[in-house]
Amino acid sequence: MENEGPSRTALVTAYARAYHQIADRPRILTDPLAARLLGVTVDELAEFGHPAEDRPGSGADLGILRLGVSDRPRRLFFAARARFAEDRVAEAVAAGVRQVVILGAGLDTFAYRNPDPDLRVFEVDHPATQAWKHQRLAASGIDQPERLTFVPVDFETDTLAPRLAAAGFSRADPAVFVWLGVVFYLTPDAARTTLEYIAGQSEPVEVIFDYLRSADTDEDRAQLQARAHRAAAVGEPWFSYFTPDDIAAQLHAFGFTDVEDHSAADLIAGYLDGSTEFDGEPPRSLRPVRILRASRRGAMA
Repeated sequence: MENEGPSRTALVTAYARAYHQIADRPRILTDPLAARLLGVTVDELAEFGHPAEDRPGSGADLGILRLGVSDRPRRLFFAARARFAEDRVAEAVAAGVRQVVILGAGLDTFAYRNPDPDLRVFEVDHPATQAWKHQRLAASGIDQPERLTFVPVDFETDTLAPRLAAAGFSRADPAVFVWLGVVFYLTPDAARTTLEYIAGQSEPVEVIFDYLRSADTDEDRAQLQARAHRAAAVGEPWFSYFTPDDIAAQLHAFGFTDVEDHSAADLIAGYLDGSTEFDGEPPRSLRPVRILRASRRGAMA
């Protein structure tokens, strides 16, 4: 994470979500603000949809963006994981929850599309990412909702609990925590600390996050290692890997009683009405990726 602007990961995810709006049918996630927040036109997005090419002045960062956007399986997963989280938030709101915390919010636009005026949204992210997002919101004319609160947290120097408390987040009320595209960049201890904090929330509480599954074959291990090296080369190394059984055991130990875990390919297929998007083995880029929802259900206050 650089101290000037958003991470490459946040940019790739945002561009992929924006390109999804014009390139993929059926559309998994409807996000009319993605391109507007980035300040790109439909024609510019269409250019990003082509595989990375050696063009004058393209640079490594532009090549990374093109690669991320043109990779259809990854792009569909970015859309599907956001849709999955937003669907779960909608269910929680219908049950009476009035707080959602988006950890590592990046350039997410849910708070600006949120249909419920009573839902309070806390966007937690690195101060540099939030400063850049503020600039883009102002430039694009996207208004900041009254019930949105930015919570700047540098996880290298800050602690989540006091930052959220200072922002007005209530530990005594039910909440949903959305934590996408973050866990694998944290050490296992840091991920465990955050899960422990979430588990301390009043019931019902729910967390949605994606993670990387540990490789169990030589082929998958080599593929995962190659991707990890590429991530480290751009300054965003991966640190955490789990098996579904291990992460479920941790969540149960923290008191979560309901764990729903999906492979990336299955999640995408579910939103495409069971379409055989990926015949046979899922694409290599999706094999280690999983997303889960864990909750503790209790009586509403």
